[in-house]
Amino acid sequence: MQQKLGFFHKVLRRFFLLFRPAMNGRIFDNEGRRIEKTRISNTTFIDHPQCLRIGPNVFIGHYNYLEASNGITIEEGCQLTTFINITSHSSHMSIRLYGKHYGDSEMKGYERGEVHIGRYCFIGPHSTIMPKTKIGKGSIVSAYSYVRGEFPDFSIISGNPAKVMGDTRNLDERQFRQFPELRAYYDEWSKD
Repeated sequence: MQQKLGFFHKVLRRFFLLFRPAMNGRIFDNEGRRIEKTRISNTTFIDHPQCLRIGPNVFIGHYNYLEASNGITIEEGCQLTTFINITSHSSHMSIRLYGKHYGDSEMKGYERGEVHIGRYCFIGPHSTIMPKTKIGKGSIVSAYSYVRGEFPDFSIISGNPAKVMGDTRNLDERQFRQFPELRAYYDEWSKD
């Protein structure tokens, strides 16, 4: 019995090593050019990848769902953690309005729109970003947030529904007091 369990354990271990979450660092844009320093997990599902635009140095972690049929733009330097849902369409209103007639015709209440995430944003785990959302550069979306609408640059975004709760520049200034040599790097992207 011990020998059978040992063999089964070895087979199972090899199976899980083949299919475990892993980061893919060879990401290409729609024209076939490699996107420098961008990494996407093999467990992230991208629906309509031809409508997804990703900048360089982007990190998209494990177990995310990106539905890009109406366009998603993720600019340079963004980090998307885990279990994030970004959708460029939503039928939650129309399914209730139409009931069993849902999908029979052009539906009212069916929302479509691009999602735009500015440079150097951080999206916390278990967040949902809805259609027609624009997140300004340098922003942080807190974990478990439900994000819809337009948010200015350097916002700290949190809640359900998400609201601006602060400004990331205040956090950054505290870091510059400790590490003043980083100011020049920050100014390269944040001043334009």
